[in-house]
Amino acid sequence: MKAVARFFVNVKKEMKKVRWPKKKEMIKFSIATLIVICFFMLFFSLSDGIISWIVKVFS
Repeated sequence: MKAVARFFVNVKKEMKKVRWPKKKEMIKFSIATLIVICFFMLFFSLSDGIISWIVKVFS
């Protein structure tokens, strides 16, 4: 039981060391993440469409 209590004490200490992002940083990171997700969504959709078209043409 002492090990569990010690674990949570250590977690609390480590959480105080964390530098949490400011609101402006969080918005910037969120927008960047959404842009990357949209890019890969378009990339894989186009790749899938092109590969499907090639398979239909040659089969």
